[in-house]
Amino acid sequence: MASTLNDNFGYLFEKELITEIDTLGIPKDFKENTTIIEVDDYIKSMPLLISGAIKILREDENGDELVLYYLEKGDTCAMTLSCCMGQTKSKIRAVAETDVELIMLPKEKMAEWLGKYKTWQAYILQSYHARVDELLDAVDTIAFLKMDERLFKYLKDKAMVTHNDILHVTHKQISEDLHTSRVVVSRLLKKLENEGKINLHRNSIKVLEL
Repeated sequence: MASTLNDNFGYLFEKELITEIDTLGIPKDFKENTTIIEVDDYIKSMPLLISGAIKILREDENGDELVLYYLEKGDTCAMTLSCCMGQTKSKIRAVAETDVELIMLPKEKMAEWLGKYKTWQAYILQSYHARVDELLDAVDTIAFLKMDERLFKYLKDKAMVTHNDILHVTHKQISEDLHTSRVVVSRLLKKLENEGKINLHRNSIKVLEL
């Protein structure tokens, strides 16, 4: 695991911190569409994303979901850190968007590393900043964009985090992620195709404008 950590974080963290992560971290793999963190879970460790992409969702009281943002290689989830530090239940659901490789870090070390390693402190602060920006972007998307614009942004974001302009996703999955109906999604996908922004195929969608 040491070589993987050096390849991904050697430019970012001190050697001593890399050594601690290598010693204490627990590698875990998750297949695509696997739930990694569930709503109301007590968080016992913080994920450090080595490869793949993770979708972060919020659930309402009726069980309906809404995509907030994605995590990519090198990211961590600031909300997870908040739960680790505050010993509170998770308010989000984390689902593997692709096959994912993680290193799970013990929550007991989070506060210690903030005081011990300047690079860890900078990394966590940057992570908070990035997640807040993404949450504001999600709010702006819901508040100010029309549904067809929201849909196209969703498709582009998905293509970018998976590094693939061909998306294997059903209309039902899209409707759940955007908290709307499948009928609306199907109609708007056809509209986007007519505008030359996507191509619709039997089991996939190709994003033409990225």
